[in-house]
Amino acid sequence: MDKSLKQPGGIYFHVPFCVRKCPYCDFYSCTDLDRIPEYVAAVAAEIKMTPDADFCADSLYFGGGTPSLLPPKAIQQLIDAACSRFNVASAAEITMEVNPGTVNSRNLAAFRQAGVNRINIGVQSFQDAALLFLSRIHSADDGVRAVEQARAAGFDNMGLDLIYGLPGQSEALWESDLRAAVRLNPRHLSCYILTYEPGTRMTEDLRSGRFQALPDDQVARLYALTPRFLAKNGFLQYEVSNFAASFETRSRHNQKYWNHLPYFGFGPSAHSFTKNQRFWNARSLDDYLEKIRQGRLPTQAKEDLTPRQLMMETFYLRLRCVDGMLVSEFDKRFDVVFDQMFDAVIERYQADNLLERSGDYCGLTRKGMLFADAIASGFIDLI
Repeated sequence: MDKSLKQPGGIYFHVPFCVRKCPYCDFYSCTDLDRIPEYVAAVAAEIKMTPDADFCADSLYFGGGTPSLLPPKAIQQLIDAACSRFNVASAAEITMEVNPGTVNSRNLAAFRQAGVNRINIGVQSFQDAALLFLSRIHSADDGVRAVEQARAAGFDNMGLDLIYGLPGQSEALWESDLRAAVRLNPRHLSCYILTYEPGTRMTEDLRSGRFQALPDDQVARLYALTPRFLAKNGFLQYEVSNFAASFETRSRHNQKYWNHLPYFGFGPSAHSFTKNQRFWNARSLDDYLEKIRQGRLPTQAKEDLTPRQLMMETFYLRLRCVDGMLVSEFDKRFDVVFDQMFDAVIERYQADNLLERSGDYCGLTRKGMLFADAIASGFIDLI
């Protein structure tokens, strides 16, 4: 089939390796870097076994974990494997997450030569005290150096990740981080509120009283500061945590998730979504590798999403986006009348200045963005 006739989709590689596990992270990862070669061979084998895609991939994304622990030749091998097996657009966005403590001028240039054209640097903070609390393996200077080296390697499309809402963090400290980020002139910023995920070491430390979480009202002030400061500096919010310098530098890949577009995920714990079905791989590297050795796809489970489940996810995903929802598309997709179905909750959230409903648009106000999941739940209660 002609690539141009297929809907756009994405390909995700979960790279599960880290130098050490960050205490706040609940993504699957391991620290045995000697296993990287067998992981790469297994992902290449998984790609070969995967059925044809019903989409043209215009985005590839290496996430983790720490993808920058892979040798550039391994990144090249996986890109080549995907391009050989699936329809991949010639101008595909190929993103790679990197940790400043694992890159230098040489491997950054090699990643660029391998085909990576968008880079996401996990700076997290430009303050050493914050990086120490987060147990990051790099310093503030390392973060700045990684940005400069990435630009010298030819990465014009560059994003930075930041974390805020840390214990004791003031508005002045957070604004200092934002100012340092803007000064480096990235094309994209992801600003994540620190969350305490169940089962992580940081959550255990919080519960044991080793530190106190920043109060919710202070977190809300930091959140309000973020889009206000970034808008003044040329970054427009397009999702709760994401800001871009232009429409073109929005994350093409992440928008697949928010718009229910199809994607394949490869590697341990990776998820896929296509034809209203979601399936995911074995979580542990051992289980994943064993299934590949047996010549089987490493799928752990799958589910066919019902119209109700798809409607629920639409609220959770689209209300996080500044573009919100097109009511006419929602009505057509689910064969409902949006305003009749949700009149009571729309009126309530509008009265609280959390929701805007006008014309064909339904979306959250800036105030409402802070409560996106709770507001989505209010709609879901009426389904």
